[in-house]
Amino acid sequence: MPKLVRLYIKSCVIGFALAVGFVIALVVMDVAGLQGLILGSEQGWLAALMMILFNGVVFSGLQFAVAIFLMAEDDDEGPRGGRMIPIRVEAVARTRPGATRRR
Repeated sequence: MPKLVRLYIKSCVIGFALAVGFVIALVVMDVAGLQGLILGSEQGWLAALMMILFNGVVFSGLQFAVAIFLMAEDDDEGPRGGRMIPIRVEAVARTRPGATRRR
């Protein structure tokens, strides 16, 4: 299996594990009355599953992005292209034929 696919699967597993922990923490701390809504309803499991799914997508995407960003190599080199020397370029305005110049 390619390394990038393995990294993506690992990031998804970590992200969904974080999402499960996050949803459990939300329910246990009764944020916005979620504990009563989820545990007091027959369809509460569906709400919890949807929260885990949607938060899992966000957390796994964030986990994968952070893993990719951390793979970047440090750029310890100096500026590329050596020393830059400015050159003078004359800019001439073009006028339309028959137009008069204002002074």
